[in-house]
Amino acid sequence: MCRAEHGDNSGMTTYLVTGGTGFIGRHLLERLRSRDGAEVYALVRAQSVSKLPPYVEPLIGDLGEPLLGVTAEDRDRLRGRVDHVVHLAAVYDMTATEADNERANIGGTRAALALAADVEAGGFHHVSSVAVAGEYRGRFTEDMFDEGQHLPSPYHSTKFESERLVREQTEVPWRVYRPAIVVGHSRTGVMDKIDGPYYVFPALARMSALPSWLPLLGPDLGDTNVVPVDFVAAAIDVLMHKKGLDGRAFHLVSPEPMPLLDVVNAFLRAAGAPTVSVPIDRRVVAPITNVVRAALRVPGATLASTVVLDRLAVPPEVVPHMTFAPVFDATETQRLLAGSDAVLPPLDDYADVLWDYWSDHLDPARARRPRPGGALDGRTVVITGASSGIGKATAVAIAKRGGVPLLVARSADKLDEVRRDIEAEGGTAYVYPCDLTDTEAVAATVKQMLVDHPDGIDYLVNNAGRSIRRSVHLSYDRMHDFERTMTLNYFAAVRMILALLPHMAERRFGHVVNISSIGVQTAPPRFSAYVASKAALDAFSRVVASETYGDGVTFTTIHMPLVRTPMISPTRIYDAFPTLTPDDAAAMVVRALTERPKRVSTRLGTLGEVSYAVAPKMVDAVLHVAYRVFPDSKAAGGDDQMSLNRGAQALMRLLPGVHW
Repeated sequence: MCRAEHGDNSGMTTYLVTGGTGFIGRHLLERLRSRDGAEVYALVRAQSVSKLPPYVEPLIGDLGEPLLGVTAEDRDRLRGRVDHVVHLAAVYDMTATEADNERANIGGTRAALALAADVEAGGFHHVSSVAVAGEYRGRFTEDMFDEGQHLPSPYHSTKFESERLVREQTEVPWRVYRPAIVVGHSRTGVMDKIDGPYYVFPALARMSALPSWLPLLGPDLGDTNVVPVDFVAAAIDVLMHKKGLDGRAFHLVSPEPMPLLDVVNAFLRAAGAPTVSVPIDRRVVAPITNVVRAALRVPGATLASTVVLDRLAVPPEVVPHMTFAPVFDATETQRLLAGSDAVLPPLDDYADVLWDYWSDHLDPARARRPRPGGALDGRTVVITGASSGIGKATAVAIAKRGGVPLLVARSADKLDEVRRDIEAEGGTAYVYPCDLTDTEAVAATVKQMLVDHPDGIDYLVNNAGRSIRRSVHLSYDRMHDFERTMTLNYFAAVRMILALLPHMAERRFGHVVNISSIGVQTAPPRFSAYVASKAALDAFSRVVASETYGDGVTFTTIHMPLVRTPMISPTRIYDAFPTLTPDDAAAMVVRALTERPKRVSTRLGTLGEVSYAVAPKMVDAVLHVAYRVFPDSKAAGGDDQMSLNRGAQALMRLLPGVHW
């Protein structure tokens, strides 16, 4: 029997709470501290003490240790003084492994019970779950426990076994609390993770693009049950302090089953989306669902469903448990809570509050929402090689569209000039001098960018590069040409991607634009070093894009044709070539940023790829002709002349944009 039941309500009441830094725990601690004479201890690991509010006394320990890892000295200090042990610490995650569930839910409960007995606690309050009812068919009352029900997952079975441990021990009086699916605070919307119905919020958000008057057809898949965290914390607080309730369980649930369609519609209304107005009766849906489940056991169908769920960010483990087979009877709990402040509000009264909080804080796609001023409005764009040429023109173009270019190059003076030009036109830009070949310098620069722009970095344009035009016959003793080209064109770009990728993945939004070359598609002679370095970056991005797809981080490769920039000036024959201007090239980059295609190419570049795929030997023969008619540049040790023979002029006109 709890000390309070002995009538000892005077003086100080001492609480020992596990899981106090968790979602329900934080709200319960807030309630307990408001009680007169309350002394609150919370079990916490040493490294997590800072997570506790100042009014709580930390008790250093670990859920995975015997007696929760509490030292003998602390146990001696608490012995005979603890009125209530509240055991909240557990795994509340359908996606957790069986080992993690057993370690936390069963092992943690066993250790908590041992500690409660050791310190001679007045009572043990165990926060269980309605999951203990498993797939019981029918009304599951608060005095029911082991009814032979099927427990379909490690979470269900370990919550059941941990409650069994509490019920079967006799050393400490106990009470059990079984919440339904716990959602955010009904007044503030605060929620600390994606769970329960929140998994389908991204799909509901996409439906907000539809007109709200549009009638929707939807299957009635069954009933669910959700309750806000403030109700759960308040109910536990009220029930744990009432006399005469030891040895009982309490359902902290909506007293009536909640059709899943009603819950979905409540959040659709909050999202401004059309609602399901034409439900398909569950008696019709059930046989179809069984057929679909059987079909999904086929390997191909299983893969397809996994891809769809992954795209929706819904764990496959969650889907079978979105509805409840049992109906949870909470008649006695509702009677005991009557007249208290533990009042369960209707979901319709707070669904918009939950939605708004999710939209502002938890929506994984919030960083990629359209901007009212256009796709680049307010977006931060890192541009390497921004001191001249394509990089400079791109920065100016982005700033004119409301974007914020972060200018990166080695020369601070030249970057400052670009920044001043942008600011003179009413734009905003930031300067970050950096040697992109230095890993530590890149790390420090990106770290400073994230400090300067706490709202996030949206885009990266890998533009910095160098070109070497030299035939392989003149490169036998110039391995350093290949190395230094790879260093800047490939390794520097990868270095920037790796530095920014964790940030972009955390925000679940980011886009990388790599300035590649039409040469990767057409393989012109004399560019083996340059083309190989660009091809390496193309291949890297193609591989990584499949890995970051689920993180919302995407890649565009621009196979840029010849652009008149300082990089091509050493090759005198280019003076006579048709080229793009830096502004033309910047327009291609802006398109890559705003539309985010997989690649931006010219028709000629695409023709080069197709030709090599269909007739590679013929392409070799044609390119060898080009190799013979175009000279090596003077800088490369050849005889670069302004005058081109007729064959060279013909190729130049026939294949404009290729850098021969």
